[in-house]
This record gives sequence, C-alpha cells and structure tokens, in this order.
Amino acid sequence: MLEGMTSIDLGSSPMQETTGDMMAADELMETPEERYERLLQRAQVEDLNEVSGIGCLYQSGVDRLGRPVIVFCGKWFPAQNVDLEKALLYLIKLLDPIVKGDYVIAYFHTLTSTNNYPSLHWLREVYSVLPYKYKKNLKAFYIVHPTFWTKMMTWWFTTFMAPAIKAKVHSLPGVEHLYSAITKDQLEIPAYITEYDMATNGLHYFNPVPTAS
Repeated sequence: MLEGMTSIDLGSSPMQETTGDMMAADELMETPEERYERLLQRAQVEDLNEVSGIGCLYQSGVDRLGRPVIVFCGKWFPAQNVDLEKALLYLIKLLDPIVKGDYVIAYFHTLTSTNNYPSLHWLREVYSVLPYKYKKNLKAFYIVHPTFWTKMMTWWFTTFMAPAIKAKVHSLPGVEHLYSAITKDQLEIPAYITEYDMATNGLHYFNPVPTAS
C-alpha cells in the first residue's frame, strides 16, 4: 500500500502528463528543419556553461586555406557524466555560425578511455539532427592518434550512416601530420597531447627540419 501511495505521490499530475504528451506529439510531427531551428533557439538562450567549461570543443584558428579549425579533445569529453542534450545544444551554438562556410575538424583521440565514448545511439541522433550544411561544408575530418575503436567506428559510420564524408576522414598517427594542412601557430591544443606525441613519436615532431632556402 505504501509503495502504491509513494508511486502516486511522486508521479506527475494528469494535466502535466497531458501537456507532456502534447509536447512530445508536436515534436514528433516536426520536420528536420523545424527541429533544428527549435534546438538552435534553445542553444542561444539556455545556460550551457556546464558543457562549455569542459573545454573539449572549441575553434582554434584557421587552416592553410583560411577555413576555421574546430578542435575536439576526446579525453576531456565525459560522455558518461555530462548532460548529452546540453552537449548537443553547445555543439549547435558553436558550429552554426561557422558551418555556413567551409570548415575542418581535428579530433584528438589521445589517451581517451571508454568513459569518453558516447553511445552509438547518441552519435546517430546528432548526425540526424544536423542539417545538410554541416556535412556539405565539412572539408576534412582529421583523427589524430587513432585506435582500433576509432577505426572501427569510422568504418561503420562512413559506410552505413555518412558515406558522403568518407573521403574527408583522415587518420593521422601524430600531430606533425596536421602541419601540412594547419600551421603550428593556428593549432591550439592541450599540453597532454603534445607530451603524448613526444613520448610516442619522438622529439623531432616538434622540431621540423628547416626547408632549404
């Protein structure tokens, strides 16, 4: 009896349930464009400091062709402990003004663990929400310090979800390989990435051989 009463006390009122059902029904009837616009409006007004303060996603200069570079540090993304809805809203808030033109993404998989891996369901959800301009204007997606997990995920994603971007994805064993596309002064990355790179690939990664004059 007490369990039944507790369930009733903690549940929503009939009016709240009806309102929630109506809102859910309206969202189901949205077009993809309407859904994105609704999320964009939320992203512009909601407090997203919880996500922005993590520092895992930001713009870092431009590449050699003048295209904005978006950096994502996998190790700093607490996929199991962050509000993923707010993470999506922050992604939209940051990228919406950028993806109106060409851009590139540098994803650093350095020292990530399973705690940093979002679910496949969430990745599919994000991809379905983002409009065509995100895919069309993405000119390169660099994965630095890839692992077996990133290679399998990349293969699955570009084969079954986003074959159009397959040719844009590049797996790179070290940071130095980015310098042909992005100059060092335009690439702002955390110290742990450069330290790992030096330990794994050698000091020469940060002392490029001078070109002959």
